[in-house]
Amino acid sequence: MRQDWEPEDLIEVWTLLEDDMKRVRNKSGATRLGFALLLKFFEVEARFPESAKEVPSAAVEYVAQQVKVLAEAWADYDWQSKAIQRHRGEIRAAYGFRANTEEDQDRLAAWLATELCPVELSRDRLAAAVVARCRNGHIEPPAPGQVRRLVGKAIKDFEKRFCRSTLDRLSHTTRSRLEDLIAGDGIEHSTDGEGAVAGGGRSHFTELKTDPGAPGLESLLAEVNKLERVRRLDLPADLFADVSEKLVDAWRARASKEYPANLERMKPPRRLTLLATLCHVRQTEITDSLVELFIQLVLKINTRAERKVEKELGAELKKVRGKEAMLLRVAEAALSEPSGTVRRVIFPVVGGEKTLKALAAEAAANEARYKARVRTVLRSSYSAHWRRMLSPLLKALELKCNNTAYRALPSRSYGEVTSSSL
Repeated sequence: MRQDWEPEDLIEVWTLLEDDMKRVRNKSGATRLGFALLLKFFEVEARFPESAKEVPSAAVEYVAQQVKVLAEAWADYDWQSKAIQRHRGEIRAAYGFRANTEEDQDRLAAWLATELCPVELSRDRLAAAVVARCRNGHIEPPAPGQVRRLVGKAIKDFEKRFCRSTLDRLSHTTRSRLEDLIAGDGIEHSTDGEGAVAGGGRSHFTELKTDPGAPGLESLLAEVNKLERVRRLDLPADLFADVSEKLVDAWRARASKEYPANLERMKPPRRLTLLATLCHVRQTEITDSLVELFIQLVLKINTRAERKVEKELGAELKKVRGKEAMLLRVAEAALSEPSGTVRRVIFPVVGGEKTLKALAAEAAANEARYKARVRTVLRSSYSAHWRRMLSPLLKALELKCNNTAYRALPSRSYGEVTSSSL
């Protein structure tokens, strides 16, 4: 309960009504004050305070004035006496509540583990849900400490069930390959005769958690290899189909913070669930990073080609600076006589119609030459270096087309795709 109360709030919440005064009428001294404070506290919190310190001092002063007992008497209220037990029973009956039992707490823990833990990760909100459910059922909630323990038990039971359910959905081959991710020997073993699988020791587990480096051919190929390792795990596509995305992300985050040595000390269901959630989410993340890397590399290749061509043509462009003066004269002539004809105003300042046509033809030729040269540099750069990324990238990514007009076209080889698109 909050400890700071404004006068208006005290009057609204802690004022003893007529029925309340009837209940304290046959009591006196510390017993009278203690009963009144427990009564109003229960009305607000639907539970009893764990100690005298939990009741706000401002409320003690205000209630003491109403029952005409010194506030200091609150310190004399006996929390271990039979009287307080009778007071609690009388107050529960007044509000239609009953004390909670061990069976109630077991049912609350089962309800949390089944209904709330799969979708709610906050312990505070789970504790609040316990109190709210007890209030709705007119059951006195457990003490805050008991509620925290109850929530902890529910989370533990849910996680045990979640790990067991996940483990049951994994094949023996997949389990073995997940275990290989944190194996200490660093050697890849084949379990099906098809060569190396997803194993590879501690370095592979660490690599799996890392983000791609700077855009480059090596970083893209590294991401392709990483994606292939994850896919070779053969995780079921519907592994977490009935699990909230928030829960999967939370377990993925927990897995990314673990060290291989910590995972090795865990029991298999928990260890394999952490690894499975990490790999399940990373498969999507790595695919997204591959697409992003490819886009960045295409921009990088194009920018490099343009810079190279601009550098090559820079000297030639400097030789035609006189054209800028000519264009300036054209602009000035057009502005001085905007209503004049081109033949009479423009042609004279450039040396005639033939000169202007030559300028236009040369400018067009330079632009066409620039674009052709950029394309040539792009092809050369791609063929010499970047072409290595296309085949593994196309194998790693599943490309789909939403345009039905193109779906019926026969598939083309990587060479045909390359020659027609670059």
